[in-house]
This record gives sequence, structure tokens and C-alpha cells, in this order.
Amino acid sequence: MAAQKAFINRNLKYVQVNEYLNRELTLAGQGEIEIHKTPMGHRVIIHAVRLGMVIGRRGRNIRKITETLEHKYGLETPQLEVRDLEEPRLNARVMAGRLISQIQKGFHFRRAGYALVRRIMSANARGCEISIKGKLTSQRARTEVFREGFVAKCGEPAEIFVDEAVLEVTLKQGVIGVHVKIMQPDAVLPDDAVLIKEVFGPPEEEEEEVVEAGVEPEEVEPDEVPLEEEKPATIPEEADKDIVADEKLLKEEDFEEEE
Repeated sequence: MAAQKAFINRNLKYVQVNEYLNRELTLAGQGEIEIHKTPMGHRVIIHAVRLGMVIGRRGRNIRKITETLEHKYGLETPQLEVRDLEEPRLNARVMAGRLISQIQKGFHFRRAGYALVRRIMSANARGCEISIKGKLTSQRARTEVFREGFVAKCGEPAEIFVDEAVLEVTLKQGVIGVHVKIMQPDAVLPDDAVLIKEVFGPPEEEEEEVVEAGVEPEEVEPDEVPLEEEKPATIPEEADKDIVADEKLLKEEDFEEEE
């Protein structure tokens, strides 16, 4: 029981750290956060779009975050590392943050949603789904969904290949929620067909005459084409017997006429 309680407390601490970093680094385009326990302490890796806003002027912001993680959340000698996102358009949290910032600036939600779908699909994503919930155009709350491509809903493909993020923003009319799902380009589905080459071995190649480079094949004139030697005609045995019998009959008739 003590071991289970220790695991629960550790995961609860990591969740609180994630929430704190998400609040502090919203404008910096913060994506994924990794927390690793090492013999020297805790190592925190922050993936963001704007690295300068994470570090701050002369490292002021990064020192503030380090002190907060150590004293408030109890991480042992935290070491922060900031990395740049390789493809921000395939990160659900970054895209959800951009959509919320556009809604806060006064852009129409439908126009912002379709623009975000086009931006995600331009990064070769297999599919995306964006849901916007709240009081969008009237006093009654509703949901608007923008979809394109294929997004797995359940099973192992949904857990491994779908990046998902949920963010909220408070406006005058109330709270607006944004839910973004992105199917990664390298997703492999169970029903994808795989073509196996050379199942029955390599194909047989027809033998072709090898022509040396720079040497033209000799042309043979029609008169010089060798003719096949004529073979003497052979008479079958049955036809030979008939001819001999006919000759005997002719000789007998000649003899009778002379008499």
C-alpha cells in the first residue's frame, strides 16, 4: 500500500508541475513537457516555439521557474532544458493555443477553425479534428466541429498516433473550450495494405545479345544469305512397294502384246 501511495503522490506532483508550466509558458508556444528522475535530481525538458520567452531576459524567467519547482513543488535540484519544436503544426497543444489567441483577438471562430485545419493538413498530417464549445453566436451553448482526413477514435492507434490537447479561454460571453486532435503522418493502421516485393523470387530476365560499345552489328546482304542444303527426297517403304508392283504389271502387258 505504501508503494502505491508513493506512485500516486509522485504522479500528482508531476501533474501539478505540468499545469504550472502550461500557465507560465502559454505565450511562448509551449508544447510537450518531459520530467525525468535522475541520480542528480529531476531533469525537466520543455519543448517550445519561442525559446527566448521561456528563458527570459538574461535568464530571469528560467531562474524563476527553477526556484518555484524546487521550493513549491518539491523537485530535487531541478535542471531545466529548453528545446525547439521540430514541427509546431503537428503539436496539438501549440495549435490549440494559436486558435485561442485568435478567438481572443476577435477573429470569427469558423474562419479561425478552417484556417487552422488547412495549416495542420499542410504539414502532411493524416487527419485532424477541432471542436469549439461554448456560447459562440448566441446565449445558448453549442459545439462546432471541423474535420479533415482520418482520425482514429479508439484502440491502440488512437493512443499512440493521435496527439490531443484541450484548452479553455474566458471571454465576456462565457468560457470557450477548444479540443484539438491530430493524426500523425507516420501513423500505421492495422488495415493498411503492405506490398511485399518478389514473393516468388526475382523475375526471370530474358537473355539479350550483348553489343559492345562502338561496334556496329555486321549487315548481311540478301544474296549472301546461306541457303539450306537440299536433302534427297526419301520415298516411304509402302510407296516403294507399289511402284515395283506397277513396273511388273507393265512388263507382263508388254510381253503379252509381243506374242
